[in-house]
Amino acid sequence: MIQIIKSFIIIITDVLSLAIFLRALVSFLPIQTPNNSIIVLIYQVSEPVLSLIRPIIPRTGMIDITPMVAIIVLQVIQSVIFRIG
Repeated sequence: MIQIIKSFIIIITDVLSLAIFLRALVSFLPIQTPNNSIIVLIYQVSEPVLSLIRPIIPRTGMIDITPMVAIIVLQVIQSVIFRIG
């Protein structure tokens, strides 16, 4: 049972990391339609994680480093979960 929970947490952190990475990539593209369902899905999946970190991390000019910090935090969580048991 614990192995199933560990696997689930690892999958969730991978999915969140991928969504945050894709969101960062999409932010550099000139998108004509912000109502694209894939982009909306990426934003809906990644926003809960990013909104938790944004108040803690100060903005550095025009660059938002929140996605990078979020991915690092998710990878640390995944590493800790992987080492348990």
